[in-house]
Amino acid sequence: MAAHLEARQLRILRRIADLELAAQQNRLEALSVSAPPGAEVETGATEARLSALLSARGVLDFTFRRVPADYYDRPLEERRDLLCADSVDQLCKSIVMVNTQAEADVVDCSNPKNSKYYVVVVQYMARLNAENIKNFIYALNNKQIPKKRFNMRLAPEEESQRLTGFVHNAVTCIGMETDIPVIIDEAITKLDEDFFWLGGGEVDLKLGIRTSQFINAFNPFVVKCS
Repeated sequence: MAAHLEARQLRILRRIADLELAAQQNRLEALSVSAPPGAEVETGATEARLSALLSARGVLDFTFRRVPADYYDRPLEERRDLLCADSVDQLCKSIVMVNTQAEADVVDCSNPKNSKYYVVVVQYMARLNAENIKNFIYALNNKQIPKKRFNMRLAPEEESQRLTGFVHNAVTCIGMETDIPVIIDEAITKLDEDFFWLGGGEVDLKLGIRTSQFINAFNPFVVKCS
């Protein structure tokens, strides 16, 4: 009797596992980012940590994809194909920017409206306009801080790594060591697909995420950055 019950329980557990796997595969296929048939998928520590963080924030539509070591040597069209993205417009990067003219008492990210650092998510094909970001932060502070106190520049690589915990070409605005305010380029939010790709915390790991869910979960500043 006990053996019969145990066998039945095992069949039920296998059926549940099969249903969960099928549901996950269907969701990824709907996003056009499912892994190739027969491919083995291993979840590393970084992917597991970021997945848990995204799930905790209520983000449901996201996926990770490993890319070849020469990914950044390839043109955007090849990167698009490797990620099974719909267009090169969806390929984005997270850049740490520093206000080099901030007042002496602005030394960290404790005030999102007047932070020493910002992480800017922008398309690879876009031309970043630092002046637009400067003007936005100036207006965000009701123009009460002299405009000369805002001068946004790319943070040095070692500074970026210290603040985010991610090396060059692996930076993502999710799960950073420091809670840096995030700015997303308005152009990304206007993409028809409502989906974009960015770094996944490791050089060969990329993260695809539903734009609307990202905005709801992380509440970034939406700024015309390009």
